[in-house]
Amino acid sequence: MNKDILNEFAEDAVILDGFDNCIIGITEEFGVGPRILYSKDMILETLTENQNMTYHESLEYYEYNILGLYAGEQTPIFLILNGFN
Repeated sequence: MNKDILNEFAEDAVILDGFDNCIIGITEEFGVGPRILYSKDMILETLTENQNMTYHESLEYYEYNILGLYAGEQTPIFLILNGFN
């Protein structure tokens, strides 16, 4: 996602280093500032390909280091299912 768009619509949102390619949107919620929406699948793929991790290692890393992160109200959120068919 374009950095200019992120700065315009989600100026104070927490952005994960090294996962710009995994950003799929910006969300808003009443009473909370904008938050970055990441694709869980894309994060796991990035970890597997760029960090030479197995799928299991990347899932463990994601759950502990990324999903478990709390950095205030604008902590990123993660999409785990895209669409219902």
